Amino acid sequence: MSVNAVVAQNVMSPELLWKLGRITALGISKDGKNVIYKVSTPDVAENKSDSKYYSIPVNGGNASEITDFKTVLKDKNVSPDGKYIVYNDEVKIDKVHGKDFYPELDKSNVQIYNGLNYRHWDTWNEGKFNHVFYKGSNGNDKAIPVDILKGEAFDSPQKPFGGDEDYIWSPDSNSILYVCKKKEGTAYAVSTNTDIYEYNLATGKTINLTEGNMGYDTNPAFSPSGNLTWLQMQRDGYEADKNDIIVSFKGMKMNLTGGWDGTVDSFMWSSDGKKVYFIAPVDGTKQLFEVNFPGLSRIAITVKQLTNGDFDVSDIVGFSGTTAIVTRTDMNHAGELFSYDLKKKVWKQLSNINTATYKTLALSKTEKRYVTTTDGKKMLVWVILPPNFDANKKYPTLLFCQGGPQSPLTQSYSFRWNFSLMAAQGYVIVAPNRRGMAGHGVEWNEQISKDWGGQVMDDYLSAIDDVAKEKYVDKTRLGAVGASYGGYSVFYLAGIHNNRFKTFIAHDGVFNTQSMFGTTEEVFFNNWDFGGAYWEKDNKVAQKTYTVFNPANHVEKWNTPILIIQGGNDFRVPIGQSQEAFQAAQLRGIKSRFLYFPEENHWVLKPQNAQVWQREFYKWLKETL
Repeated sequence: MSVNAVVAQNVMSPELLWKLGRITALGISKDGKNVIYKVSTPDVAENKSDSKYYSIPVNGGNASEITDFKTVLKDKNVSPDGKYIVYNDEVKIDKVHGKDFYPELDKSNVQIYNGLNYRHWDTWNEGKFNHVFYKGSNGNDKAIPVDILKGEAFDSPQKPFGGDEDYIWSPDSNSILYVCKKKEGTAYAVSTNTDIYEYNLATGKTINLTEGNMGYDTNPAFSPSGNLTWLQMQRDGYEADKNDIIVSFKGMKMNLTGGWDGTVDSFMWSSDGKKVYFIAPVDGTKQLFEVNFPGLSRIAITVKQLTNGDFDVSDIVGFSGTTAIVTRTDMNHAGELFSYDLKKKVWKQLSNINTATYKTLALSKTEKRYVTTTDGKKMLVWVILPPNFDANKKYPTLLFCQGGPQSPLTQSYSFRWNFSLMAAQGYVIVAPNRRGMAGHGVEWNEQISKDWGGQVMDDYLSAIDDVAKEKYVDKTRLGAVGASYGGYSVFYLAGIHNNRFKTFIAHDGVFNTQSMFGTTEEVFFNNWDFGGAYWEKDNKVAQKTYTVFNPANHVEKWNTPILIIQGGNDFRVPIGQSQEAFQAAQLRGIKSRFLYFPEENHWVLKPQNAQVWQREFYKWLKETL
């Protein structure tokens, strides 16, 4: 046996997972010769991450560390004429604290609100808002910054995740375009209606460019010929609506993907302005597509899928001639930079951040499986097999319940719910693309809305029952795990599984749909997905959510050990959800454990907390499965 074969018997561990470098592509250099990227590496001992910046030739070669990446990249925030720079900063506008209202009581500790949006994601509203500013560039620090939102109580960039992608310069440098939801308080919390606004530097006037569209308008960009392009969802309150590419051309708004049965993640124009490249989920993966831009010609709009395989194209970095530079992942590999020759259809890996590590490991095998659902549809199910898999052995098996609920389950690489790591601990993973996942048509994606405990639960059970027929599955050792909507799924399955499962793990899951409606911060989400408020007694759709589809109403059937995990700063699925579930399990005498992270939000981000999460996760499985 070769030395390499011996070395490759090592498998992924929680400790090793958090030593891997994590890539962020920054762009292609001004001269078009190099790809610039950042690598962040967790430092568990210091409980932080360290970052370094690199440059690598677009055609492949050795990477070199650089210290000042900003000098080699074009700065989108500098106006095309070079006179101004646009940026964002936080501005205190509203009175919230007691001392804001009563300055003499400066030691008071109280917050006063007259509407919702009093907290968002993991942060309380202290009366501060993100605003877009511009000022003179070329080192002119004495230039007076101009707040283009003029003291309005609105956010741009959008909270909680918006960045400088939310604002751009017009090609002539005369205007700044920005994304904003111009609603306050309760109106803000019940709506997804962002618009794209144009601020004219000379007049100081602002106009709404997307007025009339009631859903999300985001990600503005200009084509090479100056046509404003953006992503658009049509329906207010529906955050997972079909996302389309819209082009403003000669007074018309052209929907390039409206006739295509899919939803767009991100896009980039070709250098000649004749087509738009975009990323979209499809059949359990994310792939690169293109759509032509016909202008006023009678040429039909056609969407083409350019890449195919068991991997995710996760980011379009840019183009070098006929070659696309992208980041790519799969369930066994964290993101790396790749080039893809659009004509020859040839891949080339550019970066090798973690290649040496993976060469020392025996990796899991992922298989596509298509399962017939109870309503006669074909459902994609990913099956992840342990390293050095032996079909003659029997393995404990985990049903993975995806969150979202409308997040696609693709060949992504998670640093928490890592399928390769789970499989390396000796588990078979069953990951169904159940109802509510993009990549299988709009109808499939929308079927979960207002039906959380319906067909999707049958989908889960169809998946695990089908895979459990395999001889390598130990049918007496099945578990179900998941977070967010996946946590809801675990809580719900605990009451209806008919003794299929031996253990459960739910992270930040919805346990009580009524109290969830009353405490979550983005009310539009529950309005849409639950079908309305719990007090709408004549609303049969909503009432089904709060009764039949409410996990809290099925606790009397719970009989299986359950680990419940919760972040203290999670305002999307607040702490009460997990507290209610843990209290119910304990009072019913069910083996249960509560893993509480006071400083974490809906995710677990700090390295040492992440290590505890992993250790407790597998410790629980060893105890109960």
